[in-house]
Amino acid sequence: MSPPPPPLGRARKRDAQLFDPALCDTELVDVRAQFTQGRWTRARSLLVSTGDDWDRRGHRLVVLAETPAATAWAREWLLAEPDSPDAATLLACAAVFTALRRKGTPEAAEEACRRAAALLPADPTPWLGLLMLSRAFGTGEEFSRHFDQVRARHREHHHAHHLMVARLAEHTPSSGHDPLHEVYDFAAWAAEESPADSPLAVLPVIAHAERYRVLAATPGRAPGGPAAHWSGRRARQVLRSAFDWWLEWEREDHPRNRVDLNFLAHAKLCEGRPAEAAALFHRIGSHATPAPWSYPDLDPHKAFLAARSAALGTD
Repeated sequence: MSPPPPPLGRARKRDAQLFDPALCDTELVDVRAQFTQGRWTRARSLLVSTGDDWDRRGHRLVVLAETPAATAWAREWLLAEPDSPDAATLLACAAVFTALRRKGTPEAAEEACRRAAALLPADPTPWLGLLMLSRAFGTGEEFSRHFDQVRARHREHHHAHHLMVARLAEHTPSSGHDPLHEVYDFAAWAAEESPADSPLAVLPVIAHAERYRVLAATPGRAPGGPAAHWSGRRARQVLRSAFDWWLEWEREDHPRNRVDLNFLAHAKLCEGRPAEAAALFHRIGSHATPAPWSYPDLDPHKAFLAARSAALGTD
């Protein structure tokens, strides 16, 4: 039996927190609040404590870099500590978002990323910045080179693999048969190459969702809607495998695990398994992510709340 819905006031307060890119990193949320007020010393301490947990470091730097004043505070930090790779990487990531918002140039962002990469060669985060940049402005060849640089430093880099899957999903298949699309092969390969407890086990589900995004935007390419897309044999296999992985491993410790859970809940609902989706929604809590609820062209907030209500049987 589904639990009763929370009181209206609590639900509204919880739903107001949806789509926070910090996800469930409460320490990051606290540091970000102080960072936006110019107190960057807490951000410095946070990144020092993160160490070489590359997925967590990338997540934290990207979230901090998205804040409006990130460029100004990162520059102030870099003036105080000119050789700080943390300050340089934060400034580089902020430059990437400035370019993505069309407020700065891709060239300036690329230069900042390469300066940061030189200060801490083992860190994949500056290359993640270049990957995000080439996703928007670069060629496929540049994107592949930057992905290889990230993977050379961290073979299981979560964010980078998601970006690669999104990019590959947009390719037109040479065979004309979507079940043979290269994105499925890439996702299966990355999952098989990773350790048993790696969140990349969910990547084949991400591939199906990203391919649905592309097909649904192409007239005549996605007949039957999401239910039809998730009813094929391959889709059922990858969903069962990913759900079984979650039941065994879950990886609550991973900074981006809620990203995977949102994709998995979305897929389970599309597959017509609301009970399994309900279990995932309970774990997601208030940590919704815009993708895949915005697919193909939906208001993610409304789509998430409707999906959650359908799965949990609440209004």
